[in-house]
Amino acid sequence: MKPKLVEPDSLPAIELSLDGLLKDGKPVRHDFCNGNRLHMDRPLPFLCVHIGRYQNAAFHIASASASYLIAADVDIAGDVVRMVARRMRDHCGAFLVLDFGELAEDRFLTDDAPFLTPFEIALASGGTTAEKAALKRFAAAASEREAKYRTPRVGDLGPASGGEARLSDRLDDVAWLAVRFARIYKVPGAERIYPALRDLVVANMVDSALQAVSAFLSASSLEPPATHRSLGRRAFIDAVARADRAIDEVATAFDFLLAVTPINAESAWLEFRARDFEQAPRLLYRPLEFEVSAEKRKLYSISLDHLEDPVLTELLSEKQQELDLQLSMLAARETPRFVELGRALYGDVEPGLAARARAILEKTPDAPAAIQAEGLSADAVAAAARDMIAAYRAMHPDFDASVEIRADLPAGLLVSRNRLFVSRDTRLAPERLAALLSHEVGVHLLTYFNGDMQGLSMLRNGLAGYEGMQEGLAVLAEYLVGGMTAARLRLIAARVIACQAMLSRAAFEEVFRLLHRDHGLDERSAFNVVLRVFRGGGLAKDAIYLRGVTQVLHHLRSGGSLTPFWIGKISAAHFGAIQELNARGLLGPPRLEPAFLSSEAARPRLKKAMAGIEPIDMIET
Repeated sequence: MKPKLVEPDSLPAIELSLDGLLKDGKPVRHDFCNGNRLHMDRPLPFLCVHIGRYQNAAFHIASASASYLIAADVDIAGDVVRMVARRMRDHCGAFLVLDFGELAEDRFLTDDAPFLTPFEIALASGGTTAEKAALKRFAAAASEREAKYRTPRVGDLGPASGGEARLSDRLDDVAWLAVRFARIYKVPGAERIYPALRDLVVANMVDSALQAVSAFLSASSLEPPATHRSLGRRAFIDAVARADRAIDEVATAFDFLLAVTPINAESAWLEFRARDFEQAPRLLYRPLEFEVSAEKRKLYSISLDHLEDPVLTELLSEKQQELDLQLSMLAARETPRFVELGRALYGDVEPGLAARARAILEKTPDAPAAIQAEGLSADAVAAAARDMIAAYRAMHPDFDASVEIRADLPAGLLVSRNRLFVSRDTRLAPERLAALLSHEVGVHLLTYFNGDMQGLSMLRNGLAGYEGMQEGLAVLAEYLVGGMTAARLRLIAARVIACQAMLSRAAFEEVFRLLHRDHGLDERSAFNVVLRVFRGGGLAKDAIYLRGVTQVLHHLRSGGSLTPFWIGKISAAHFGAIQELNARGLLGPPRLEPAFLSSEAARPRLKKAMAGIEPIDMIET
């Protein structure tokens, strides 16, 4: 068969693209010869290659790289790879081609095989020390991983059969590593696939490839990267930006917390008290300003199929699922289904958390009954909040946030995106002002701003499950400024007990009695806690405050840094993903860090937290 050649105009065009990459830092994304693509987001000492047009797992492994080539056949690939290798080797000092493909059969999977069969990964490389180092590291990295109960068995890639052309035969003196693996993500005997298993295979292979490149550089007497993850993508493609914007449009079409917060808190209190606390009051809610089904259709019309970045795809997919669950909850507002959907969103109250909450309530003294008329007014709180916002704006002129006093909220403060709402019924003890504003402005508004500056909307609106860590950081902020009182920690603990009782099907009035009679909360405080927990029909969110601050304290005690959590609204589960995106250069450092961290009052408390404390130790004596 006559070899296929790159079209005459393509190689000069690719050469020009490489000139722009090396001279001006302009990324290469060059489509040529009807279905071939060269992508390089920066000059790198490697190129991942897949030969073929079928979008199998090997295709997705290559295209998830910061530097890749998809080619229709081996001759086209050889021409392009040699050109890229020559330019990048001169620029970087060394260059490795990683050739990804799939084995024709899953030969360890037989009808009489035991359930947990291994799957085959076959490797081959050139003969230099650096190439063999890359092969050895890839083999070690791949062997450490499991793909849904099947452990990889790494072996040698045998010689080509029946005149099969291989890329390595077209590379001349270019260093190479060939990877072939069994199609374990395919349904046996069918064309269907297991999507989650495919995604896991892709993620594992991509990570192993980056480790191999790092080992190759070390063996080539070059400085390896601080982490192999930094060899990943530093720019996301347009498809990522489009998906992020589309998900943001759905996320900003509604405000979940406002939609489930009663608008008649004060009259509900009066009604409950008039009935001697024996019958739950009627709670009223804002009418929804959108159609739930329409927003769901928009949500699932967003394609996440071709984002070429497994980490970002997973983060966007998780957010898509969380928004779906929130929309389902709003559709089920004031019905029994609301509670169970909320359980799916926020989780149950785990026994250890409940025990910690009970211990706090037992070890801290009952606070005197709150007197509504005392304390700072809503206007005074709002004025102080505007002053703090102005101070942050002085640090960065793009810090955009507003304060609004509202009569349709229960007493207290609530952040919605970049807006701080202050209830008209708020009466705040002066000694709690700095703590509360550090909570709302110094954490919630600041992370919205920082996330917005990263260029991905999901970081300002919050990654899936972010609320626990957000509230944990916010409670820590209260402690760091010296505002964690026994009464405040008792309320946080009481919320956990109330959530547990509500999820166990206790009625509104029963939970009220549990907090008031058994745990010593005054009538109004107990009512406020129960109102929060029963909003919408029963919301398990309020257990996250104590859970979150416990996680934050454990993170600090383990030597963890708080800095990644200021980048945007992220969860503890996403700490690794954020570190990777940061290492790759996709995320920058936070534009602002909370002002309270650098205060004289915070330093000794932060040092104490890093040494190891429990939530109850945060109480100021």
